[in-house]
Amino acid sequence: MKKVLAVFAFCAMSAMAAEWTGYISDANCAGKKEDHGASDDHAACAARCIKGGAAAVFVSDGKVYKISNQDKVVAHAGHKVTISGTMDGDTIKVDEVKM
Repeated sequence: MKKVLAVFAFCAMSAMAAEWTGYISDANCAGKKEDHGASDDHAACAARCIKGGAAAVFVSDGKVYKISNQDKVVAHAGHKVTISGTMDGDTIKVDEVKM
């Protein structure tokens, strides 16, 4: 019984919300060396690529994360943001975005 409770407690903790700071980018350009700044050109490029069909992604500390609910982040393409949500593997479900 204790093992079952321990597993349940671990699963509940892993689903808790957390915050990360980084940049909203597009899947085509994310992770490239020139993609780590928040210049106006980058924001325009990310917005164009997302509008053209590329998925929005979150780049933080050199790692690229998928975003399960794209509608929460597309308006922030190219911007430095702090997002809160839950992570499952390399995918984040975004609850809130702050600039």
